[in-house]
Amino acid sequence: MTGIFLDTGDIEQIKKYHSMGIIRGVTTNPTIMSREQNKGNLNFKKRLIEIANLINPLPLSIELMTNEYTEMKKQAVEFSKWAKNINIKVTIHGPGGEMDNLKIINELENKSKVRVNVTAMITAQQCFVAAMAGATYVSIFGGRANDLGYDSKAEIKKLRSLIDTMNLKSKIIAGSVRETSNVTDWFHSGAHIVTCPPQFLEKIIIHPHTKEIVKQFLKDSLKLKK
Repeated sequence: MTGIFLDTGDIEQIKKYHSMGIIRGVTTNPTIMSREQNKGNLNFKKRLIEIANLINPLPLSIELMTNEYTEMKKQAVEFSKWAKNINIKVTIHGPGGEMDNLKIINELENKSKVRVNVTAMITAQQCFVAAMAGATYVSIFGGRANDLGYDSKAEIKKLRSLIDTMNLKSKIIAGSVRETSNVTDWFHSGAHIVTCPPQFLEKIIIHPHTKEIVKQFLKDSLKLKK
């Protein structure tokens, strides 16, 4: 699956853009879900199953809520059973640089048959290693990469070349949008998927000059004889 993944846990926003036929999946993370929880009562499992069913067969990526080895495996298998179109987000390493995550990724993909979206990566090098471990998706945080002085477009282009040349199965997800031009720039650079929050997707669609053109069309249409 390639195209725009909506980056949200807001069920109404998902319904809105899914009905337009312009998204190809949904991604969430604990930060997004905690914002949704602050808006009112949120049952984590119930909400994610609701989203998965709504967009089926499009993929939904949900993130683990632990970095402890045994619990990571347990959560990943449990979450993946909630719906057939659920993918599991695993960070490339732990908060202290722990590297057990790559072992988890390899085991989930190759033994447990759980599709993994490796996340929180900044460089093509990190994504390449995750792809070698067998990840279905490798997520590069392009906006954060730019903030840190990297060229996200160059990193994505390099990564796409490596994946294609070495015939790896991973699809590149570019995320952490900072401005609307990121979306088409990252696709042009070779990303298979770009995650986009609803507020940026709205800005991509609605242009002030288009508003003026439409107003003029409607104004002129009143002058036509019926």
